[in-house]
Amino acid sequence: MLQIVLATGNKHKVEEINQVSVPFGVEFVLPDEGFNPIEDGSTFEENSYAKALAAAQCEKSGRKYFMADDSGLCTDFLNGAPGLKSARYAPSADERIEKLLCALKDAKESERGAKFVCSLVLINKTGEVLNKTNGICKGKIAHQKSGEGGFGYDPIFIVENINKTMASLSEDEKNRISHRGRALMDMLMWIKCSNL
Repeated sequence: MLQIVLATGNKHKVEEINQVSVPFGVEFVLPDEGFNPIEDGSTFEENSYAKALAAAQCEKSGRKYFMADDSGLCTDFLNGAPGLKSARYAPSADERIEKLLCALKDAKESERGAKFVCSLVLINKTGEVLNKTNGICKGKIAHQKSGEGGFGYDPIFIVENINKTMASLSEDEKNRISHRGRALMDMLMWIKCSNL
C-alpha cells in the first residue's frame, strides 16, 4: 500500500478520501506534528501547493509523497465569492450558510448558480510538483438547508441534474460526483499509472 501524506488536520477528510483510494492501493495519512500551513495564495492551486509543502517540511517519518486539496464554493451572483475565503467566510459552518443565504436574498432564481471547485496537488519531499488535478461540481444555491450528511455548504448546494442538496446524497453518491471526488479520481488514475 502506497502511503501519501494528506496535508490536512481534518481526520474526517482523510477517512472520506481513503474510502475511495484504498482500492487503488493508496492510503492517505495525516501529517506529522507541526503542520501549520499559511494559505495566502491567490488561487486554489497555490493554496494546495502551500499546504502540501508545509506537510513535507514537517515530515519526520520518512514518507516521500504529499498531497493537498484546496476547495471552495463560487457563486455567480457574488462574482465567485466566497471562493478562496469559503472556509473563513464566517466563524462557524451555520454562520457561513446563514451569511451566504442573506447575501443571495435578492438573487433571481437564474442568478443562484454556483460551483464547488477542488484543486489537488501532489508533490515529493523536495517540493517538486508531480501532478495536479481539478474537479468541478456545478449546481445552485437553495433557499434553505436540506439533508443530514456532508459538511460545510453541502446542505444548501443543489447538485446539477440531481436536484438534491449535497447533504442529501449518500457517501458513495457524493464521492462519485463531488468536486473532490472527481479531482481525486483523476489523481488516483495518474498514481496508478505512474509507478510512484
